[in-house]
Amino acid sequence: MKKFALICTTIVAAPLMVLAVTSDSVAYPDDYRSWTHVKSMVIHPDHGLADPFEGIHHIYANDAALAGLESNKYLDGATLVFDLLSQEQGGGATQEGERKFVGVMEYDAKHYAATGGWGFEVFAGNSKTERVVEDGGESCFACHQAVKEDTYVFSKYRQ
Repeated sequence: MKKFALICTTIVAAPLMVLAVTSDSVAYPDDYRSWTHVKSMVIHPDHGLADPFEGIHHIYANDAALAGLESNKYLDGATLVFDLLSQEQGGGATQEGERKFVGVMEYDAKHYAATGGWGFEVFAGNSKTERVVEDGGESCFACHQAVKEDTYVFSKYRQ
């Protein structure tokens, strides 16, 4: 899982240098599975980001994040969750396997000013306490720079 903290840095030619933000303030959102499901996707083994993102991705948004997805303006408290599960093949179907991690983006314009207003954290497997981000979210934010015009959010909400 340490590769997660470095993956974006390795694919960005000149990583953006930002002030470190303590990611331990981003809480595990216990109820995220009851939020709005924004989208799902699968990254296959031959994809450039397969290590560590290979698997089935489900993206969830709380009410504040859903409003942000619709307006491209986020208010404090907006939270997006990236639930990554391994994929298993069998019987002509791809199915969910074990959870690899739960990634969380939490918007707080003042607290996370150095990273575009977003705090980042990754929780390993099914753990609600084992944190993976070791650089205060800098490597996450470096990748999200590619979608600065979309307020650093990759996902779009399809109505």
